Amino acid sequence: MTKVTSVLTAAALAVGAGFAAQAETQGVSDTEVVIGSVNDLSGVFAAVGVPAVNGANLRFAEVNAAGGVHGRQIRFVVEDNGYQIPRAMQGYNKLLNRDKVFAMLLSLGTPMNTAGFKLLDPKGIPNIGPLSASVQMLQEPVANKFTGFSSYWDQVQAGVSYLAAEFDAKEVCSMYIPSDFGKEISDSTKDISATLGLSFAAETTHKPDELDFVGSLTKLKAAGCDVVTLALGVRQGITVVGTAKKLGWTDVKFMNTSAGFLGVVAAVPGGVTEGLYASAGWVDLAARASDEAPAKFMAAYMAEFDKPASGFAMLGYSAADTLVRALDLAGPDLTQAAFVEGMESLNYFDALTDTQITYAADDHRGADDIVISVVENGKWRELSRQ
Repeated sequence: MTKVTSVLTAAALAVGAGFAAQAETQGVSDTEVVIGSVNDLSGVFAAVGVPAVNGANLRFAEVNAAGGVHGRQIRFVVEDNGYQIPRAMQGYNKLLNRDKVFAMLLSLGTPMNTAGFKLLDPKGIPNIGPLSASVQMLQEPVANKFTGFSSYWDQVQAGVSYLAAEFDAKEVCSMYIPSDFGKEISDSTKDISATLGLSFAAETTHKPDELDFVGSLTKLKAAGCDVVTLALGVRQGITVVGTAKKLGWTDVKFMNTSAGFLGVVAAVPGGVTEGLYASAGWVDLAARASDEAPAKFMAAYMAEFDKPASGFAMLGYSAADTLVRALDLAGPDLTQAAFVEGMESLNYFDALTDTQITYAADDHRGADDIVISVVENGKWRELSRQ
């Protein structure tokens, strides 16, 4: 082989390697980066998914109007899972193989996310800020997974401990959808009950579309439940506390986690949810409506969508902002490795959610806060923050 041929061959190999590296970073071009989401826009958690997607779109629109990130516009492609695993898998397949997304953002549902990991993990696709607080969101391999807030497990531990101390509770129970989401909350309820020396008295399981809870509540009341943790759909949780009141069972404390910590739950007419507790990963948005950052966000959201912003709209905006910050830190030569490095270097105070966001190579959870609140006069009132 001549020297000239050797040089040309080496150059060709280098160019080929460059093209191969570029091909491996799917969803990235000189002008665009594609972000995907498999969300619930029509199922039992649509009250979570729709505002979260809106919040993310609001942040991306701001970024794109300002020129994008390193000259790239952000294209956000959302597929509706209807809170059904088969539809979720269809969405993941489309986003990964047709849209060629670079990363996933705000995908909703514990069982949907864990099923999706089977497709994401082999490609190293980052999964950012899923709308699930399950500990499984950081399962191995953890390198491509980043969550936004405290886990269901930790929220239950803190919430039951608080209610047991405040009300001298002795008997603890649980109502849940028997999915990974529901079982984590039930298992954590049993664990903290044993730790505190309380009795786990009873549990009931429910289909995602079930709305008749008279029999289940009668059973739990007979078991003497002082505290009942909930892992149900949004409408289901409202129906449970309303039905309990109709049955005259008013001395029990029902407690949601992040999954049921919504403004619409607190604002149900007629005081249906008055006295409902939640142990969640953030402070309620409406309670801070007069603060500068929330007020600005709420005004922008109303102007764009002609409806009030909710806590999950706030989380959608905040998660999108986290992703934008990581894209910026990754630099103009965007790769999965550069993006992960950017995520792991984030450390900032988020005035919108009123919390410190910190990631590191050995810490892929952004915020660790646990906020315990109760519904009073149609709004969530903060009781304790850990």
